[in-house]
Order: sequence, then C-alpha cells, then structure tokens
Amino acid sequence: MFLGVDGGGTKTAFCLVDRGGQVVARAQAASSYYFSHGIELVERVLGEGVDAVCAAAGLTPADIEYAFFGLPGYGEAARDLPVLNATPRAVLGHDRYACDNDMVCGWAGSLGAVDGINVISGTGSVTYGERLGRGVRVGGWSELFGDEGSAHWIAVRGLNAFSRMSDGRLPEGPLAEVFRRHLDLASDFDVIDVVHNRWQGDRGRIAALSRSVAEAAGLGDEAASAILAEAGRELARLVDVTRERLEFGPDEAVPVSYSGGTFGADAVLEAFATGLKNRFTHYELRHPLYEPVVGAALYAARIAGTPLDRPALEALRMASGISASGGEDR
Repeated sequence: MFLGVDGGGTKTAFCLVDRGGQVVARAQAASSYYFSHGIELVERVLGEGVDAVCAAAGLTPADIEYAFFGLPGYGEAARDLPVLNATPRAVLGHDRYACDNDMVCGWAGSLGAVDGINVISGTGSVTYGERLGRGVRVGGWSELFGDEGSAHWIAVRGLNAFSRMSDGRLPEGPLAEVFRRHLDLASDFDVIDVVHNRWQGDRGRIAALSRSVAEAAGLGDEAASAILAEAGRELARLVDVTRERLEFGPDEAVPVSYSGGTFGADAVLEAFATGLKNRFTHYELRHPLYEPVVGAALYAARIAGTPLDRPALEALRMASGISASGGEDR
C-alpha cells in the first residue's frame, strides 16, 4: 500500500494505491502552503488527511509500505527543511516516507515518471523535468514576482483590466460585468474591500478569479482573451528553458505534459501548445497519464524499490479518468 500526498495552494490531496494498481481510498484537506500561515499548518493538514484516507481504507498508517509527500514551498526556504522532513514521521509513526516539492507529483503523474518535462499551472506555476536521473526546476518564484501563467497571475491581470475598464482607461468588455456579478459589487471600488480587506489578499481566493477571466474570454472579452493567450505563452517559455537546462539534444524528442487547473481553460492550453511548436519542433505534447496525487503514490512505490508493474499501471490508468487539467493546484 503506497500513500501519495499532493500539496497545493488551495487543497491537499491524499490517495492510497495498492500493488495491483487500485486506488483504495482518497481524501482531501486544506492547503498545505504554509508561507502565509506558519509551518505548524503542515502537520495539522497532513495529520487530518492521513487520518481521513486511512479511515476510508480501513487501515492504519502502519499499514502503509511507503509514502511520498509533495509539499508546496519545499526547498524554497532552507531553514524550514528539517521541520518539513520530520513532520510526516509524527503523522505516520514511522520513517517509510520521502518529501520533496509538489512539482514532482505533477511530473510523476503526467509523464508516468519518465524523462521529460511537466509544467504545473494552478494557483502558482513551475516546471519540473528529468533527464538521465537529473532533475531541473524552472519558475515557481511566488505570486509577488513570478508564477507567470498561473491562475494567480491571470487573476491579477484580470483585476487590473477590470480597474482600467472602470476608470475608462480601457474599453469596457464582458469582463467588467462578470467581475461585478461574481464579487457582488455594489460599487466598482468595493473590489478593493473584497480583495484586501475581506480576503486579506488570500492567494487561493484571488487565484480562483482566473475562472472569471476565462468566463469573460468565452463571452468575447478581448482583454481577457489576451491575458489567457499570454499565460499559455509564458508557460511555453518555462518549458523551453527547462529543456535547455536539462541539455536535451537538438534532435531529441522531448516529452512534455501539463497539470493544474489553469489548463482547464482551452485558450491557455491552445496558446501553450502553439507556443511550444513555435519555439522548438521536437516537443511531444502528451495528455497527462495520471493525476498528480496518483503520481505521488507511484513515486512512493518507485522510491521504495518496488515500482508498480505494467499490468498495475494499466489498471491504474483505466481507473484514473483524469481531466485535461490534471487536477494539480500548486
């Protein structure tokens, strides 16, 4: 029995996968992104999720052969690593686990843990790729000065477009009314109260506004459409730099996949795919094989030295039925 844990900016997903490739149980807990709420949050969220998934399976943590915890922010604050590395021990009661950044879950799930590159675009954005046993990360510099192409990045640009439309600095399109309706604004200036006062600048709640931008684009809003197209191009740039840093040869075909809710917007995925074609001809864009949380369980089995065999992987693939967005929420 292998436990996969995929942390994110909005939620943390848990699943147990057995050797036969069956997802035995799932659970979900709150975000494990601790930079805004303190590192103590991680143990509380992991504890709740592990208890819930074990209860759903009728097991105890002692029954878990190995676990992999993909944690948002892991490796981005060196002083926090000892605490993060020790936290699962308190939750599981044993040492049969490993920790890394949640980007590894997206890569392992989307590509089945083979050489290639995965780009995550959920609340934040980052790429992770591997070639010949070496891993490379590009992006993921936080919503304040990075995370290009992410849901948060899209939402902030949507809010900017809304403010300019309200002022008359930009012709008003469907985006303005979508935001007014979604945020229940009595006055356009109330958006400041909602985002800064009521939400306290909450990362996840702001990122969720990217769906309103996608809705407006679907209604023909030119500004919203431009934002989504630029998001796709930014994500393609991340992949291209990752390919260079992994030193793929000019004639090597590079498998590329994607995960995260942002790719649920067709305009983002289309611009991403076009951006890859325009930048390099030897990319093989692949639909995600498994959800990131399932990828975490597969990675746990691999680290334990007992990777799932082909029949188990096929059974898991048949049962997954993942969406185009891949479920990732970084």
